[in-house]
Amino acid sequence: MMARILEIDEIAPAFKRYLIHEPVIARRHRAGQFVMILIHDHAERIPLTIADSDAVRGTITLVVQEVGKTTMEMGELAPGDSITVVGPLGKPTHIENLGTCVCIGGGAGIAPLLPIARALREAGNHVVSILGGRTLELVILRLEMEAASDEIHYTTDDGSLGAKGMVTHALDRYIEVSGRPDMVVAIGPAIMMRAVAEQTRPLEIPTMVSLNTIMVDGTGMCGGCRVRVDGENRFVCVDGPEFDAHAVDFDRMMQRQRIFLEQEEEARRRFLTAHLCRAAAAGGQVHGT
Repeated sequence: MMARILEIDEIAPAFKRYLIHEPVIARRHRAGQFVMILIHDHAERIPLTIADSDAVRGTITLVVQEVGKTTMEMGELAPGDSITVVGPLGKPTHIENLGTCVCIGGGAGIAPLLPIARALREAGNHVVSILGGRTLELVILRLEMEAASDEIHYTTDDGSLGAKGMVTHALDRYIEVSGRPDMVVAIGPAIMMRAVAEQTRPLEIPTMVSLNTIMVDGTGMCGGCRVRVDGENRFVCVDGPEFDAHAVDFDRMMQRQRIFLEQEEEARRRFLTAHLCRAAAAGGQVHGT
């Protein structure tokens, strides 16, 4: 289904927020679900978790980090352009009143965490958010997450926002002061989610993670998002994207994520080379490449 881009905002270095007119998906969207995007007929399809939706306005919000060829190409789109959007896909987050829920987001993982934090709070939970990034600028959606949380804590690698360190350090401090939460939700780089899972396992804190970053075609046909959960194969796009963190084989998942690194880097290199050539031919300058 073709959908029109209404607004594009650069919210951090290499991060853009897209407001897209897609009334059907906006009405059906639930926290945790994603869409498949095709920016033109010759592009690859990419899965993007819905960061927000407005059923009244008929809009969905996507937050995209420009790290590979397709996301960088998407960064060249403008308001008024149209893209193909399919969804909502994936199983919605199971939401109930559990008590105190700690929502942990790292980098781009903060975007899919936002609707989950909102839904948990609306269900009556006390939501504590811990957000981390390399620097202040890369801790995205701070105002939105503050509005969705009862408490919020920040960590950065360089100490430019909140405490210097990792999100696991902040979780340790929270548990030491406030006690064991009833649930933890962690979304971010696989190595971060694995660290949180190992931290909460001995404390027997139920922990949920979203494995959206490993998805490829979003239909279960390609097998690219296959992960081991409780010793069995699962497909993130159709069985998830959320799973019990203590049941996920993160080591195998991270090995799978590295399979196509060489091809991904080559595609990125070719895109940047073509981009530079186009700019040179037009007599312009290229920034951020």
